[in-house]
Amino acid sequence: MFRGPLIAVVLLVILGILFAWHWFLYFSTVRLFEVTGRAGRRAVLGLYLLLPACLIAAMWVAHRMDGGFARGFYTVSVMWIGVGLALLMFFALAWVAWGIGCLHNPRPNPAFIGGAAILAACLYSGYGIWNATHPRVKEITVRMQGLPEAWQDRKLVQITDLHLGLTFGLTFIGRVVGMVNAQTPSVVVITGDLFDGGDASLEQFISPLSRIRAPLGVYYVTGNHEIYLGAERALAVARRAGIRVLEDEMTVIDGLQIVGVGYPRRGEPKDNAAAVRGIAGFDPGRPSILLYHSPVQIPEVKAAGVRLQISGHTHHGQIFPVGWLTRLIYGRYYRGLNEEDGIAVYTSPGTGAWGPAMRTGNTPEVTVIRLKPR
Repeated sequence: MFRGPLIAVVLLVILGILFAWHWFLYFSTVRLFEVTGRAGRRAVLGLYLLLPACLIAAMWVAHRMDGGFARGFYTVSVMWIGVGLALLMFFALAWVAWGIGCLHNPRPNPAFIGGAAILAACLYSGYGIWNATHPRVKEITVRMQGLPEAWQDRKLVQITDLHLGLTFGLTFIGRVVGMVNAQTPSVVVITGDLFDGGDASLEQFISPLSRIRAPLGVYYVTGNHEIYLGAERALAVARRAGIRVLEDEMTVIDGLQIVGVGYPRRGEPKDNAAAVRGIAGFDPGRPSILLYHSPVQIPEVKAAGVRLQISGHTHHGQIFPVGWLTRLIYGRYYRGLNEEDGIAVYTSPGTGAWGPAMRTGNTPEVTVIRLKPR
């Protein structure tokens, strides 16, 4: 009964943040560059109204249209999220520099400081684009109680949050598949948000995904973006690529239970522990790995018998300083490996990116997990 008012409040908060963000950019531009003419100020104002308007329109168009125009408009427009945040940060630093400079005589030229801020934002954004398109291999070791001898030192490779379709295409997934296969994994797991975009564009990814090589299988669970897209469309493409979908299902490989819990449908809560317990044949006394998109309900799944949960979703914030928000939401599980009595949780920063193909403050990765006995 409170869903409608809650959505309205969230939208108002988002619009308020957008307004404050772009008002600061407008204020900084006209003051630092001393834009005094009415025509000049109107032009700057028009620019800072157009950019967020294109951003909102691109998100609407991209999920209702397919084709080159929709993807191109989306790619260019959403890049403003990253560039605009970088500009916000460097304009803030510019005002600090201006304040310090005003303590000296002669005062610095404000246009020079503003120009330096814009140049720094462009260079920073350029690094972020390069960083997002070049994931690295990260190796971690997880110790698991009762690990079957057959699994000792086997490689399990995780990829997650690729967002194929809107943000990334064939070149990127080809690079990722090559990186995965170079690790000679026994098992590959994909923990959600594999796809993002129009369903017609997803067919092109069947061929590269089918080239993932793992003798003990490739397993996939849905994330929130597959739910937005339409889960059955995404699952159909994955199955045609030879990927095993685990929708509240389990497979047992050499004594290790690999459990997959699908992301809840829109507006539906999900009890992950109950989903795990409800899977036919699940034995809480045997070692198990849970694949779930987001790092939530950890105490509950631990009580259900899960020994290791592998997740993604948080992107580690993707663009600085959003990581502060993801840390606030997910606590200690927002990034990396967290081991405690009875369970380990690994949260990947993701292999791709959502929205702007840009990452600052973190690194995308292909994760190689080596299992060892505790």
